[in-house]
Amino acid sequence: MGRLCERCAQLLQDFGNFVRSTASRVAERIKELAAELRECCCLTSRKTKVKQLYEPVLPQHEREAAEEFLKHLEIGPKEWPPSKETLDALMTVAFSESTELQHSAALYYLHISQNMTTQLPPKLLEPYLPLLQSSDLEVQQMSSLSLVNFLLQGNVNKEQVVHVGLLEPILEMLESGDSAIQCNSCACIMTLAISEYNCETIGLTGGFMPLLTLAKSYDPRVQQNAVGAILNLTRSERIKSIMCHEGALPVLTLLLQSADAEIQYYSCASLGNIAANSEYHKAMLAIGDKFLLRMLVSLMSSTVQKVSSQACLCLNNLASNAEVRGHLLNIDFMPLFPALLNSSNKDVRQASVTLLCTLSHPPRNLDAFVCKDMLQHLAILMQMERANHVVIIHTSCIMENICRAGAVEVLVRSQCFEELLLSLLDPMNDEESIGFVVECLAELTKHEFTLKYLYERKGESPIKCLVRMAMNLENKDLSFKSATVIRNLSHSGASNLKYFKEEVQDYLTCYLSHPELRFQQMAISTLCSLSEGMLCCFTYLSPETLL
Repeated sequence: MGRLCERCAQLLQDFGNFVRSTASRVAERIKELAAELRECCCLTSRKTKVKQLYEPVLPQHEREAAEEFLKHLEIGPKEWPPSKETLDALMTVAFSESTELQHSAALYYLHISQNMTTQLPPKLLEPYLPLLQSSDLEVQQMSSLSLVNFLLQGNVNKEQVVHVGLLEPILEMLESGDSAIQCNSCACIMTLAISEYNCETIGLTGGFMPLLTLAKSYDPRVQQNAVGAILNLTRSERIKSIMCHEGALPVLTLLLQSADAEIQYYSCASLGNIAANSEYHKAMLAIGDKFLLRMLVSLMSSTVQKVSSQACLCLNNLASNAEVRGHLLNIDFMPLFPALLNSSNKDVRQASVTLLCTLSHPPRNLDAFVCKDMLQHLAILMQMERANHVVIIHTSCIMENICRAGAVEVLVRSQCFEELLLSLLDPMNDEESIGFVVECLAELTKHEFTLKYLYERKGESPIKCLVRMAMNLENKDLSFKSATVIRNLSHSGASNLKYFKEEVQDYLTCYLSHPELRFQQMAISTLCSLSEGMLCCFTYLSPETLL
């Protein structure tokens, strides 16, 4: 390259001087702005500002309280419950403006909450008020966590917590910007709401809306505890009404889609509690054109067993409505039941058979083809759960409804009918379960096919059991139901009642003199339906008794 002329060399020199000058001025200006920003109070942390302004001096009474509190900590668990002096010192420390002293009190509560095995004295709840309202986040975190520990372990009376005024600061913490504090306060509400009194108080003091907001939190811990708290609040009818009017249903329904199984479970259980009241069914089904039903049917197949069980129970509450039963049967979800009825989990088996029982009610009964297939799985379930009163009661109701739908032959020929008779004879079953079994037999024995089958079966044990229960007038309802079956059997001349003529005569005699009219009518009805040969055997029924 050639040499620059004098003019170009001068231009380059001027350009360099300009850049250096400008850069120097920019640097100076940046320094000035940075200094101004540092001096502004909005960018200075609160703690730094306090330290710059003054060094706090503890008042004499707080210093003495701190010393007394320190002595208690040095003694340790030997002094329990704490003395009055220690409690007074703790109150002073908790109410102090010094965050260091409050920090000590909060740390003390956190420590004893992790090691306590006895009840917390009610006086020890009072220092919680200033700690939960502290301006220091760490103090709030520790004090709220220790309170959760006490509540979960049952070391404090839940209603006492509300009585001493701690509910208000707990509700205020729901709106904290700190996720740990939100999580702990939701856990407090969830535990406190187990009490019926607290549940009403929380709902009526505006605790529900912040929980509904936190149910949509991006922090899974906060979301879990918020939905868990909502679940416990749904135990109150009054709070359920508030929830439904404040928009809880769409939120809970959408939470069924959560990837978190705990959130699915809590929201499903909450909806189940709400669905227990048919007043809310219309609003629940209106969300997304029965979107709730489709989601619940989907959750029946969940690999998380408690979610599957809860989905069945929620659907069962909704299915008490005949219109809902029709919608569910149109979805064609019956193929899901075999796997549920044969589940390894007892709760899933019970929930699914409960739902199937509700679906079997008229006007939309199960068709004959579905019945035949389902009865095989019900028979297996009855074999597995011979002494489970939930299974016995609901399978008896299902068979009774199938019988009323006209599928008598399918039912009597199935293994289910044999299992029903075995349930009648099982001494492990309670009287309530046996009552449903007998009621089912009363419906079945109205049909000639059943009577013929029982006669050909040649088994006397079921009839003997029925006669024995008819004679036991201490349980009047079970006695009357058993007598109903015997009366139905007496219509058949080919019945096996002749082997128990003395026992039948004894209970009929008691029925005829019974003060309740229904027993007298049952006795007369049975005598009218007995065959001539059987009547001749009743030698001790005098004309006076019959009159």
